[in-house]
Amino acid sequence: MGAWIAGGVFVAAYTFIALDRGDRTLVAMLAGLAVIALGVIDQQEAFAAIDLNVIFLLAGMMVIASVLASTGFFEWLAVRSLRASRGEPLRLLLLLSLVTAVLSAFLDNVTTVVLTTPITLSIARRLEVSPTPYLISQILAANIGGAATLIGDPPNILIGSAAHLDFGAFLTNLGPVAALVFLAFIGLMIAGYRRVLTVPDATREAALELTEPTAITDRGLLARALLVTALTMVGFLFHTSIGMEAGAVALLGATVLMLVARRDPHEAFRDVEWSTLFFFVGLFILVEAVVHVGIVAAVAEWMAAVTRGDATLASIGLLWFSAGASAVIDNIPYTATAIPVVERLVEDGLPAEPLWWSLALGACLGGNLTIVGASANVVVANRAARAGHRITFMEFTRAGALVVAASLLISTAYVWVRYLR
Repeated sequence: MGAWIAGGVFVAAYTFIALDRGDRTLVAMLAGLAVIALGVIDQQEAFAAIDLNVIFLLAGMMVIASVLASTGFFEWLAVRSLRASRGEPLRLLLLLSLVTAVLSAFLDNVTTVVLTTPITLSIARRLEVSPTPYLISQILAANIGGAATLIGDPPNILIGSAAHLDFGAFLTNLGPVAALVFLAFIGLMIAGYRRVLTVPDATREAALELTEPTAITDRGLLARALLVTALTMVGFLFHTSIGMEAGAVALLGATVLMLVARRDPHEAFRDVEWSTLFFFVGLFILVEAVVHVGIVAAVAEWMAAVTRGDATLASIGLLWFSAGASAVIDNIPYTATAIPVVERLVEDGLPAEPLWWSLALGACLGGNLTIVGASANVVVANRAARAGHRITFMEFTRAGALVVAASLLISTAYVWVRYLR
């Protein structure tokens, strides 16, 4: 009976999340608490399933990003991109995409797009062009850049915590393929937008003149914030050696930065996206209930039977399946559910490396297929709609489908050559 209850709550929650019927945080929290209230899993076991390493890692990086934003750093980067491109729209799109991809790798893609979307909207207003191509390209770049590191995309945070993979492991294993995918993305953006984006010379010159007064608002704080951020990155690289989890490193960095910035914790914590953190809390409990009743074990046994111990079939199949599922469901809940399946396959004797990296690549890059495929997509779409620029499902998918197809082909070749050949 417990399996039917857990499965029913799980399917209902995913359906509401996928169809965007109601706030996803409330849906996840209600589903997680429902499996406790219905007796599927006891409260102690449910709360033990909440991965505080993930929660603290996200919270710490949100605080660090907030302090950086207060210095004008992100607006400065966007304005420098505008001036470096001389207002040429295609060149600007590529530069903004590059800035977004790099920031997403080291801050996380959700935090990055929260900070850069308003700036992109402002630049588009100055150039008197539609912001939609720029926003779509930034979403795609954020998910590609986020795939490169442990903290870049929430699925990677989940995988890293479950598989005990550190920042260095993600950077060395996924950094190269993310760079290749980004180059393919650039080529597709050039082909798709080079004849579409145009700006009259007079408008371009006027927009460039308006950027002149824009500067960093607090250079001293920026220097301290960048130093603490750099030390936090070093901490991520060596956290295993110093005996700290990534979540503890992020919290330490955030705490030190609040001290050196003389930032009131109440003010800093207001910028933490608590809804995202509690979404994870509900999700962890719900997934634990599904594991507890044996559903995940059954799925793992089915996959093991289908692949018959073939590591290549299992890894490449997981890569493509993860991409398709993430595009429909949202890559965070999908990854949380897929992790126990991969753990079971590894217990059954399949090699861990290709499976974990295939899951990470599929979940992160597959999120580019639809506007609901990743949290960063939803954040940008919502902010654009509030500004009067609605990104339609099909408009995004037309651009995303080509990028995802290229991404998966490159990732397939990469996984096979590096781990399976």
